[in-house]
Amino acid sequence: MEVWRLLDLGFAEPIKAQTFFEATAIAVDRGLVPSTLILVLPSRPYVCIGYHQELEKEVDLEFCRSRGLEVYRRIIGGGAVYLDGDQLFYQLVAHEDSPRVPKTVEGLFKLMVPAVVEAYRRLGVKASYKPINDVVVEGKKISGTGAGKLGKAVMFVGNIIFDLNYELMARVLRVPDEKFRDKLAKTMKEWVTTLKRELEHVPSLEQAKRAVVESFEEALGVKFELQQPSKEELEIWEREVKPRHTSKEWLEMFKGRREVMERSVKVAHDIRVVEVAHKARKLIRVTANVKGDELVDLIVTGDFFAIPEDSIRELEKNLRGVKLVRGELEEAVRSSLRGVQVPGLEAEDFVEALLKLKEVK
Repeated sequence: MEVWRLLDLGFAEPIKAQTFFEATAIAVDRGLVPSTLILVLPSRPYVCIGYHQELEKEVDLEFCRSRGLEVYRRIIGGGAVYLDGDQLFYQLVAHEDSPRVPKTVEGLFKLMVPAVVEAYRRLGVKASYKPINDVVVEGKKISGTGAGKLGKAVMFVGNIIFDLNYELMARVLRVPDEKFRDKLAKTMKEWVTTLKRELEHVPSLEQAKRAVVESFEEALGVKFELQQPSKEELEIWEREVKPRHTSKEWLEMFKGRREVMERSVKVAHDIRVVEVAHKARKLIRVTANVKGDELVDLIVTGDFFAIPEDSIRELEKNLRGVKLVRGELEEAVRSSLRGVQVPGLEAEDFVEALLKLKEVK
């Protein structure tokens, strides 16, 4: 039986709670530490957006600043979320060569999300698995999970939700108006649940940690041994990970490109900037600079996962100069996504999103 590390970081500052597992992934990739499960809770509330999301479109930054809420971009896809100390994060980082680790992200979800379901069941919740990556209770979501890859390190992350501030969850998101926001908060209450809402007696933090560890051990067929972060991990986090995640360039990843595109609209009468949203099993949003029926430049964002994450930037690059014709788009998209994992989405979903650019006048 393989022995993997267990790191219990307790309550940590938001930046560390959100990003330390990336330092672990880098260390695993470099062969400095073994496969590891991290348990951690944020010491204060904050907001996090997915890797492929546009900051200004997802988050009410003015409100976050007024409340002192830090905002970070994670290295894994998914949607914008409000996070606080009522959520226990689990962050599994495993070396891809381990026979315990599935070779695809969908395979990882199929193995690990049921393990999260089992953890909730051990806590008394009648949870079940809803593919691709959700844990539900009688149709209500109680946990979402994410996955990614960094070099040879495979990552699986998620949370155990003790309680949820629905009003703040809706308030930090950017929405059209207050009427929409009220509807959003009400809908969240109807379709997202917590341990506090499902159980008469909420389990202790130690009970929740034990449920996660034991369920993950059973699913993976490994044994976790409690240790401390290595010197190498701490140095990687301080020197490489933390500086990147606290930089304006990382958080505002798409901002500069959007400004260039908006200026380019004014240089020729046949150039236009078009934005469309296509909802498949995950959301795809495309903002494109189109000249006639040809793609000049574009940004592809959304709440999806892509492995490797930067493969979407390569897709954008390969689509420049391609005409908005199904055959050409299919060839370019399929070629760009060959070998790329986008759980829940097919190449055809991206093609359909791009074709919508022609429909908007």
